[in-house]
Amino acid sequence: MKKNIVILGSTGSIGQNTLSIIQKYRNNYNIKLLSTNKNLNKIIQQAKRFKVKNVIINDLNKFKFAKKKYKKLKINFFNSFNIIDKILKKKEIFYSMISVVGIDGLQPSIQLIKKSKNIAIVNKESIICGWNLIKKELNKSKTNFIPIDSEHFSIYSLIEKNNHDLIDKIFITASGGPFLNKSIKKIKRRDALNHPNWKMGQKISIDSSTMMNKVFEVIEAKKLFNLKYKKISILTHPQSYVHAIVKFNNALIKILMHEPDMKIPIYNSLYPNVKNKIKSQNLNLTILNNLQLKKIDYKKFPLTRLLNNLRDKDSLYETAIVTINDFFVLKYLKNEIEYHEMINSIYKYCNLREFLNLRKISPKNVKDIYRLRDYVSLKLISLGV
Repeated sequence: MKKNIVILGSTGSIGQNTLSIIQKYRNNYNIKLLSTNKNLNKIIQQAKRFKVKNVIINDLNKFKFAKKKYKKLKINFFNSFNIIDKILKKKEIFYSMISVVGIDGLQPSIQLIKKSKNIAIVNKESIICGWNLIKKELNKSKTNFIPIDSEHFSIYSLIEKNNHDLIDKIFITASGGPFLNKSIKKIKRRDALNHPNWKMGQKISIDSSTMMNKVFEVIEAKKLFNLKYKKISILTHPQSYVHAIVKFNNALIKILMHEPDMKIPIYNSLYPNVKNKIKSQNLNLTILNNLQLKKIDYKKFPLTRLLNNLRDKDSLYETAIVTINDFFVLKYLKNEIEYHEMINSIYKYCNLREFLNLRKISPKNVKDIYRLRDYVSLKLISLGV
């Protein structure tokens, strides 16, 4: 019997990698739903290749165009994630991959938890802003959760079913991006987007260059593995070969390494403990003998200091910093501000007293998070930044 699959964000790099892995064993799967923001050509190709009947296109103009141009295809086009509850049955889905970008991925994540036996989430914003809501639904629906970011999948694999109280320290590695060993005084946009190890979208590439992505990954690790922030550290590691190190209270230290290829955690989330072999390179002894692990340079990457603002209790402050970062990264990508202005602005507004006070308030529902996101965006606009 075929296993039902859902991929939200199927036209992005994670979605395409997931489909490429499924392609090899496509007779074992039935893809029930794909989604894209606006990459119409790509999602039509995917729907045809995998005979997908349901497609969500978030961009309204692209959605209208698709309904008109492809009306002869036997595809149901939708313009909202809200349709998930109508077209999918409870626990009908074996595996759901959530790889959409932004806080808007939170609501469909919660919806798909109810429909899925296994759910893989790459959407940082959903976990950072709404983990308490996600966790509540996971427990209620008894759905298996699999983190896919290479760092978190590595920690997940190293810990397995060990009691989290046995963990003494977790180290998340960071390549350091394009500026680890370079000055960041005069930055060209093309250099900021040129990550040395990973092929990523523009937004995540900029976050990697500023190390804001590591701030987010520390927040994720804290929430996913129920740890305190003091138990999590960042180490720079330019080769991106080691992805996580876990030190246990019994003095054992476990390290997980693999090539910088997102297909590896995706493959292992789909095929845990199976004999199928994925193509990979031999152990790289050159890298292994020269890991270059170092403590983070807070002066060079000042945004990592924002971790000092965080409290161990889930709060709406996490939504504020995600929104502030998104706001100024977008301005930078539009060439409206310089690189150093982007960093200074993110740091400045994440330290506004009004936003710091949000650390006292926990999100009660998805609407709380969406309302705050909209408020913070409007507040920044009103300040004329």
